Amino acid sequence: MSDPRPTPAELARFNQHFAERIVPLWLGPGWNAEMALPYEALDATHHPLPVQRYRAMACARQLYLFSSRIEQPGAAERAAALFRSLQRHFHDAEHGGWFYSIDAQGKPLDRRKDLYTHAFIVFACAHYWGKVREGLVESALNAALEIVSEQFARDDGLYEASLGEDWADLGSGPLQNPQMHLAEAFLQVLSVRADQGVQQALLQLCQSLQAHFIEPQHGLMLEKPRSAVDNWFEPGHQFEWFYLLHTSALLRGTPLHASIDRAFGYAEQCGVKDAAVLAMLAVDGKVIDATQRIWAQAEYLRALALRPGSGVKLAEQLQAMHQRFLHDGGWYECRDGEGAVSRHDMPSTTPYHLATCLEGLQRLN
Repeated sequence: MSDPRPTPAELARFNQHFAERIVPLWLGPGWNAEMALPYEALDATHHPLPVQRYRAMACARQLYLFSSRIEQPGAAERAAALFRSLQRHFHDAEHGGWFYSIDAQGKPLDRRKDLYTHAFIVFACAHYWGKVREGLVESALNAALEIVSEQFARDDGLYEASLGEDWADLGSGPLQNPQMHLAEAFLQVLSVRADQGVQQALLQLCQSLQAHFIEPQHGLMLEKPRSAVDNWFEPGHQFEWFYLLHTSALLRGTPLHASIDRAFGYAEQCGVKDAAVLAMLAVDGKVIDATQRIWAQAEYLRALALRPGSGVKLAEQLQAMHQRFLHDGGWYECRDGEGAVSRHDMPSTTPYHLATCLEGLQRLN
């Protein structure tokens, strides 16, 4: 039975929009040359929003972006500048690690140390080191891995979501999203070098997530540990997890992969309505937040590329991405439950999701 896939022309259209309409925003108006940092977001007319802060995570995501498959002039120089800025603006020379954010003048703002930020620093430095093989980049990567292992790691194989400036316990406990991006970061490290310690940490992390975060009936990845009250799941994260696990020879076939694979259909059934990926649902499938976010659409797209028999859905989703989220000026970040555009700004963090989506879609060729 035939399974029609999107045509090369349809994929090329998405890739062209990314290269010609989105990347130039961050080479041009989205770049604060004085600070050597990306602005947090641009408005619909490509002007930076008033500066409240700069986040280390946003800097790291853009480092990944410009050290990826960007062939535009200045991309390599931009990646080098982002790496320098990550160290210059955000690194805590006294306590180690990286601050969450700095203010408009470049002074530390939110001085806490969070796993989400450190996971993206590992991810971006590993990717960048794989491109440039410079000793300074590998030193930053190793330092970030050491911080994650020594400060964030818990006895149960999971990782604290947030710690104080001096690594004091804030009682945050583990949360799903930082653990997922740490798994993504570990996978990126293993893609550029053999690292037995990272491999063992990744396997232990997945084992602990299976034990503490997977809802047993459907196999869903919950946002908080299974014992927490008022829990929920996000379809976008189900699809993101599926992609990460399914594309890893190390993780494919693990109990966590089996759970996420089993949950895929339920997440689709409850969490995708009229080709729109909904934001938050209760375990029983009740919609908590029907917001449609471009990153979740991107994650669903690249996950579908791996699912046999999903050719029609994949083509529909690619069309939905163009019709609902992409426009000549860039993209719409969010639509509400009725489909109306609810955010007109374009955050500097979103191109990371589109870049990884396009990378995943290359598997169709």
